[in-house]
Amino acid sequence: MNGYPVLFTERLMLRVPEASDLDGFAEMTEDEETMRFIGGHGPRAQAWRILTALRGAWDIRGHSMFSLIERTSGAWVGRVGPWEPEGWPGQEVGWGIKKEFAGKGYAYEAAVASLDYVFDVLGWDDVIHVIDPENVRSIALAKRLGSKNRGRTQLPAPYDTATVDAWGQTADQWRARRKGNG
Repeated sequence: MNGYPVLFTERLMLRVPEASDLDGFAEMTEDEETMRFIGGHGPRAQAWRILTALRGAWDIRGHSMFSLIERTSGAWVGRVGPWEPEGWPGQEVGWGIKKEFAGKGYAYEAAVASLDYVFDVLGWDDVIHVIDPENVRSIALAKRLGSKNRGRTQLPAPYDTATVDAWGQTADQWRARRKGNG
């Protein structure tokens, strides 16, 4: 895959998004409940734009969200990983999981691998998670990862009217937690 990273967890493969992921992306993007807090639901064409934006960020930034593939079935589970678009309030590790895979710990498993990746490979010193204050599931995941609410932040247009908080932690805080000291 042209030198792109591939990460493995117990149940997942994290790899760069590919055109073959479109069906999974489209199913997730078309689901109103799943997309409520991550850009809003839309048609297959919108899923294509999201997919290509994530893939393009790999070429432009050198990192972006990974596609999550369930190792046992080969199913597309969601997307998790580094996200740093122009004007974003910080370097983020974000997540989005298809409805059928929600609540199974996949987001946590992939977020842990992604946090290790951004701190140990990309050399980030700090990470945020941009979360709507009503998104209780993402808040619970951020807390489980050890992140703290740093307060309101502002997203760039066209998301500039969204009410969001920046949850986050430093690389040192993450590493101390991973060693059992945090």
